[in-house]
Amino acid sequence: MALSRRSMLRGAAAAGVAAVALPGTAAASEARFRLRIPREKISIQLYTLRSVLEKDLEGTLSALADIGYRRVELAGTYGRSAAEFRKLLDRNHIKAPSTHINIDDDLNKIIADAKTLGNRKLVHPYSNYGTAAEWKAFVTRLEAAGKVAREAGFTLGYHNHDHEFRPVEGQRPWDLIARGTTRRNVHLQIDLFWAVHAGEDPVRLVYENYGRVPHYHVKDRTPDGQMVDPGKGVIDFGEIFRRTWREGIQEYIVEHDNPVDPLVTAKVGFEYLTGLRF
Repeated sequence: MALSRRSMLRGAAAAGVAAVALPGTAAASEARFRLRIPREKISIQLYTLRSVLEKDLEGTLSALADIGYRRVELAGTYGRSAAEFRKLLDRNHIKAPSTHINIDDDLNKIIADAKTLGNRKLVHPYSNYGTAAEWKAFVTRLEAAGKVAREAGFTLGYHNHDHEFRPVEGQRPWDLIARGTTRRNVHLQIDLFWAVHAGEDPVRLVYENYGRVPHYHVKDRTPDGQMVDPGKGVIDFGEIFRRTWREGIQEYIVEHDNPVDPLVTAKVGFEYLTGLRF
């Protein structure tokens, strides 16, 4: 709790809403809606668009650029080499600062491709094990891969779902990951839908791992737990973003695991984040 209070006060002061903006005052009300997400910090995970990327890679990237995206997070290159995919990104004035990878694949190839693609961050997106011993073995591999990535000039992260917050043999995988890896080698990419779905407070997760959370995955949730486009559900993104504004969040990444219309999701997500005031 002490860390949470210090971190929250630090964020409030930096945002200009310190002691002069006491709760219930006009200053507090005005300060609450001064912040907005810079467009250059808004990205989209291309997994959201996998069905249309497989059919029309060039056209889909062009459509994302037309919506306004200048950043994407990769999840494969859809049959193209890293060099070929990079040319398509450059043609559309899009950068790919991060990409989802599997640490158990060839790290040397992953790093070589990442350099070509212009990635700076690598993220392991999913693991699930039935025993604490298996999770601990994975954490050891994750830390080792993070060291290799750091020495090559990258940072490696882990992306959560909801199962990491459920105990396995009395131990939460999230805790094993956060405590069993170092800040130097492994960052944490918080998926807001899955964190909320698991009953977690994303703000507390950020405070507990101060300086270690550079990315949010932004997807919304209905009261009964259905995944929807950002702004179409009940997650209070404004409150989450306001309270963690100065905690080092570098990218707000739109995502939907199974969208009805991927390009509509991309447009809705971009417009929601660019229009949000908090």
